[in-house]
Amino acid sequence: MSLPDGIAGAILTVDLGALVANYQRLRRLAAPAAVAAVVKADAYGLGVQHVVPALLAAGCRHYFVAHLQEALAIRPLLPDDCPVYVLNGLVPGAESHAADHGITPVLNSRSQVAGWRALAERRRQPLAAILQVDSGMARLGLTEDETEALAADPLFRQQVPLAAIMSHLACGDDRENPESARQNQRFQRLAALFPGVPRSLANSAGCLLGPAFHHELARPGIALYGGDPTHPLATPFQPVVHLVARILQLRRVGAGAGAGYGLAWHADGPRRLATISVGYADGWLRSLSNRGAAYLRGIRCPIAGRVSMDSIILDVTEVPEAAVHEGDFVELLGPNQRIDDVARDAGTIAYEILTSLGRRYRRRVLPVAETTPVQETEA
Repeated sequence: MSLPDGIAGAILTVDLGALVANYQRLRRLAAPAAVAAVVKADAYGLGVQHVVPALLAAGCRHYFVAHLQEALAIRPLLPDDCPVYVLNGLVPGAESHAADHGITPVLNSRSQVAGWRALAERRRQPLAAILQVDSGMARLGLTEDETEALAADPLFRQQVPLAAIMSHLACGDDRENPESARQNQRFQRLAALFPGVPRSLANSAGCLLGPAFHHELARPGIALYGGDPTHPLATPFQPVVHLVARILQLRRVGAGAGAGYGLAWHADGPRRLATISVGYADGWLRSLSNRGAAYLRGIRCPIAGRVSMDSIILDVTEVPEAAVHEGDFVELLGPNQRIDDVARDAGTIAYEILTSLGRRYRRRVLPVAETTPVQETEA
């Protein structure tokens, strides 16, 4: 049961209008390439049941997930002519299940290729797939030798019509790193072995690297959800997630007083503290202890001590005392603090912040307005 906003301890808001605006911006950046949506990990924790229909209405026709079970979850949300691709491919024995439900695998290894081809032979019908080649990340994909051998096999393209050939950038978030250009060159050399097959290399960061990386299909993820894949951006992507938490208790402490587990924080003078109802069980990482912050009345309130499972202590001394009350909401994600800011304080990346957000929040979804504002200034 979801609590009303008025009695919820914390509220997470998903702004579908901002999501669609980010998608529209990525389409402009990558044009004339088609732009898919990566909706793995429950749309980066925001809920595929909300995200996928919004993107479909905005014109998105291609969707990527990581696991077969994720593909099965979103298949009913999409028309039959919108393909769903499984980035990790299929485990042995899962091929029939995928084919029966209209799921398209990304084939990453010789064994995955063999399993999918064997099903096509048994069924005496071609089965489409995406082929992934390793252009230098050494994670998933066929090696150069394996790719060349497959390209020389005349039966392969008959049994497995290729929806695309793809690879993945290892250093796309670092615009100055020359490895991205080297990967792109390797990728294009391997893709040329399959003439006429659409190519896909650009993730969110790749969309910002320029037309040479866009090819025929881009597949952004984090930028859709308000994360900035490279830093700094002249115009950040619109924040999609907003998070506020309620103040449970206020107290005063004197100079030298400790707070939280292990008394890992000590007051350097008289301070006012507020305990809020979010903790690491809600995805507010413990690495934010004594490093992160929240905002109240636009004023930064540092975390005082360790993040607990269900609560965090904030130093609210800088906020006028008359402006702080038990029951007030403080901003954890919003206009003053983006997911990239939190990630920096936590020593991680925005992906981990988003996908860690827990299920105890009261969740609100803002629908797409009839006219969604879009950003005209590109990075």
